[in-house]
Amino acid sequence: MCDSIVAAPSQTADGNSLYAKNSDRRGGECQPFVQFPAAFYPREARVQCTHLAIPQVAETFAVMGHSPWWVWGFEHGVNEHAVAIGNHTVFSKEPIEAQPGLIGMDLVRLGLERASTAREAVEVIAGLVERHGQGGAAVAPGDCGYHNSFVVVDAKEAWQLETSNRRWAARRVDLAAVSNHFSIGTDWEIGARDLKRFAVVEGWWSGDARLDVARAYRNPHVPAHVSEGRQRRAAELLASADERHDVASFARILRDHADGGPVWTGGDATPEDERYFTLCAHSEPVHGTTASVIAELPADPTLPWPVWISFGTPCTGIFLPVYLHGVVPPALARGVETPEPDSAWWVLTRLQEAAAGDPVASTPRLRAAWAELESDLEAERHEVEAAARASLESDTPDAAVSGLSAFMARCTDRALARATELVAAAS
Repeated sequence: MCDSIVAAPSQTADGNSLYAKNSDRRGGECQPFVQFPAAFYPREARVQCTHLAIPQVAETFAVMGHSPWWVWGFEHGVNEHAVAIGNHTVFSKEPIEAQPGLIGMDLVRLGLERASTAREAVEVIAGLVERHGQGGAAVAPGDCGYHNSFVVVDAKEAWQLETSNRRWAARRVDLAAVSNHFSIGTDWEIGARDLKRFAVVEGWWSGDARLDVARAYRNPHVPAHVSEGRQRRAAELLASADERHDVASFARILRDHADGGPVWTGGDATPEDERYFTLCAHSEPVHGTTASVIAELPADPTLPWPVWISFGTPCTGIFLPVYLHGVVPPALARGVETPEPDSAWWVLTRLQEAAAGDPVASTPRLRAAWAELESDLEAERHEVEAAARASLESDTPDAAVSGLSAFMARCTDRALARATELVAAAS
């Protein structure tokens, strides 16, 4: 389960596209933030994805993203061309294919590695779905997998892409919230050649009118309240903003718990209730937020630009700036199935667990405790980015890489030290 929000340039304060996502997975599933450089490959090379090896392309772009510890791909991420992609489970009437294929997280990473624009990434993912299909464990080793939707964004535009096995449909979006159900109607702009024909043959569509993708393909047996309430809430928050959106407004949306605002109240809600499922998810045993991202996508990605990432629930943690122009600190990229004291994901998850006993009292204390550090890091960020730009303009790229890498390391060290103090104070 996951939720994405997107704002095209016409909807943002700085005129840059904004993309954000809460990755909602099983509690306790470590999701480190990893980085891979651009690379070239020989003819006939293949790439081993989570379950399937497929032909490799001649060149892949530099990428970074959150990746569950046992998965090859990304839940969400960005590439060197300022393209951002995230995926979501969707439930189709069409059974998932029995044979292993690509999973949604593989498709996110492959799209980022192979595309320089959002439209190109849509075409890359669609082509891979048609050729290789979808299938294989995606929630945990041994499960049967799921169909996927994607939000694909660059500096100029954003696309929503929905899939059902080897079929797909896509539309451009301007200000949108996407959750775990088909929501493209008759407004799809491009799609698989047999998208409508297959629905007609299966008896899901009459064939007389333009295909409504959601009405034809959405599985009616999956409870709607799990995702529809979250999508409606996110859309309301996007539409109700007093000013155009920025990173701060997107962070508030990712931390939202409906009536509780930034505080998860819990209460007497059960998984049968819509209010049990909030954007910042504490919805065990169904799902919980395990990692988040906010990306402001610049028109000129050759200059240093930050992506903000969070581990665990964003209401209890901090968004840290990271840069493809630098080297992500090992603590952010480290993490396996069992707890590790030098893994950022596990440290921030311990803090989340410490706050879970009394979230109404704990969450405001944590937000106040993080505020001073967030302010310090934001002030330093502008200075570091200015210095890195100057280094690039003076043709000393190594200095830019060194400065940004050192800044990320300082941010990480300070955040983990503060989190450790907060855990101790809560014990």
